[in-house]
Amino acid sequence: MSSESDVRAASERFYAALNAMANGDNGPMAEVWSASAGATAQHPIGGRNLGQADVVASFGAVAKAATGGEIALLEQKIELGGDMAVETGVEKGRVTLAGHAAEVEHRVTNVYRREAGGWKIVHHHTDLSPALLDVLAKLNAGG
Repeated sequence: MSSESDVRAASERFYAALNAMANGDNGPMAEVWSASAGATAQHPIGGRNLGQADVVASFGAVAKAATGGEIALLEQKIELGGDMAVETGVEKGRVTLAGHAAEVEHRVTNVYRREAGGWKIVHHHTDLSPALLDVLAKLNAGG
């Protein structure tokens, strides 16, 4: 039986991958996600991605423009039940997208599932981030 510490380790791997993405490297992201077709992400910039390939690609699109990012999970709470675990908290940090800096702070829910090879993230959902949406508006306006 897995313990909460195993889920915390999976969370640490996810946030290491998220920080790599925030610095332009999406490579680690594929390693932390469930291979399930039911994997989902709902990002702070809106939208919903379904399936591991689509989810990882969505993080990759951000990685192409991201530099100097640092994102931490604060107020972490984990509820473990069988082969599923739910993590809630607050993501706080900063990222620069195509030269535009943004501070981020939003609530997050992550769901992990025990699979062959250990715990993998199967769902990531955050509040919308006004700061990131502002950066996207500037980029879409050609700024």
